[in-house]
Amino acid sequence: MIALNKETLLQFALLRWQRLRRKFDDLDALRQRLDYQAYLLAVCALAASLLLGIGDLVTKEAIAERQAEDLRATLGQVLPEALYDNDVLASLRVIPSAGEGTGLDRTEVFVAKKGGEVSAVAFKMLATGGYAGDLTLMVGVDRDGKILGVRVISHAETPGLGDKVETSKSGWILGFNGRSLSNTSPQGWRVKKDGGDFDQFAGATITPRAVVKGVEGGLKFFERHRQELLTATE
Repeated sequence: MIALNKETLLQFALLRWQRLRRKFDDLDALRQRLDYQAYLLAVCALAASLLLGIGDLVTKEAIAERQAEDLRATLGQVLPEALYDNDVLASLRVIPSAGEGTGLDRTEVFVAKKGGEVSAVAFKMLATGGYAGDLTLMVGVDRDGKILGVRVISHAETPGLGDKVETSKSGWILGFNGRSLSNTSPQGWRVKKDGGDFDQFAGATITPRAVVKGVEGGLKFFERHRQELLTATE
């Protein structure tokens, strides 16, 4: 689609330029006309518009490719490659989820399949109520409802405190691996300061608390839609 738009744009520009050149063939005569400067301005405006349009198309294409690469890399951290043989990025389901714990009205779910059977899913969600605002998470869950991995995609937490949710800063987020609603009690889905199973950060409890609550909500979302997702077709 991008290539077609570029070709169409260039053809249109060439046609407009040829028309303007015919008007400029007799430059001396044209200078005597009152609309000479108008034509000159039109040429400049057309050139500027073409440059902006082509630049926008090229930039959009590059941004889309980079976003797809980043998404694929994130999915690779929460969905082990051994669990699927399909193109997970292309196997997308959008589930209405207002008030269901993901923090989103519509939740994007990427379906992993092995031999045509759903083996796991990954979905993007919000952990609301962090110290510096909401955190965007990617959660991978196997068909039995057990967490395969959790990663924080974006956040605005304070460096050295709340940013320990990143794997590059600490291994805290790995503590969700293997957890499920069946092997962790409702009380366990809290930080230890609140009587739960999960560590908080020194000097920073609000953000870990928000992430733990968010992940629990994500698992509840999966359970509500489990049958629907496990029978997903391409």
